[in-house]
Amino acid sequence: MTAYTYATYVTALSTEMVVPSTDANFNAILPTIITNAELRLYRELDLVDTTVRDSSATLALSTRNFTLPSTNGTFIVCEQLNVITPAGTTNPEAGTRNPLIPASIDTLDFLWPSTSGSTLPVYFSMIDQDIAIVGPFPDQTYTVEVVGTYRPPSLSTSVTTTPLSVFFPDLFLAASMVEVAAYQRNFGAMADDPKQAQSWEAHYQTLIKDAKTEEARKKYLLGHNETPRAG
Repeated sequence: MTAYTYATYVTALSTEMVVPSTDANFNAILPTIITNAELRLYRELDLVDTTVRDSSATLALSTRNFTLPSTNGTFIVCEQLNVITPAGTTNPEAGTRNPLIPASIDTLDFLWPSTSGSTLPVYFSMIDQDIAIVGPFPDQTYTVEVVGTYRPPSLSTSVTTTPLSVFFPDLFLAASMVEVAAYQRNFGAMADDPKQAQSWEAHYQTLIKDAKTEEARKKYLLGHNETPRAG
């Protein structure tokens, strides 16, 4: 299937809904349909395209709290923290990455309750969506490379393509149509067309299985006994 731009996606969606793309109600609900479909897909697929590296933030001397950078927006999942040495090196490629090991907050509180013994951190723990703590306390100002998942901007008139519209256009449309069924109140047994939601959800489930397999191949996650399908 050809990749969608915002304009071609709107045309396809309005055609499936059998409403004009200029309809006021359609345009009012459109951002919600897009957002809900995107969130569902980003959560289920865990795309390679949504993983970023950001080295724009640093640890403060003798302070264990580290606020994740927001250059690409809020990190949804922090997968890895790399402390860059020597201290003062801002480009990870010009220094050495020292990966921190995930640990519990209790462990860090017990082993390093104070700044005593400050040195190069070895462990980290997330304490909320945006803040991690490290242990031991840092003895210098180190650059930190954060590797994690973010949410790309939603498809819109100003963001004309996204990873979903380009690489998974059929799945994106199916997810959108499941949301449309909710909007048109076609979910329940007493709805005008209860089979609409069931049909699109079944189609979505078929498509996402293949999409997950493809995404796993990108990450080399297929098991030894799994053979990628030809074609």
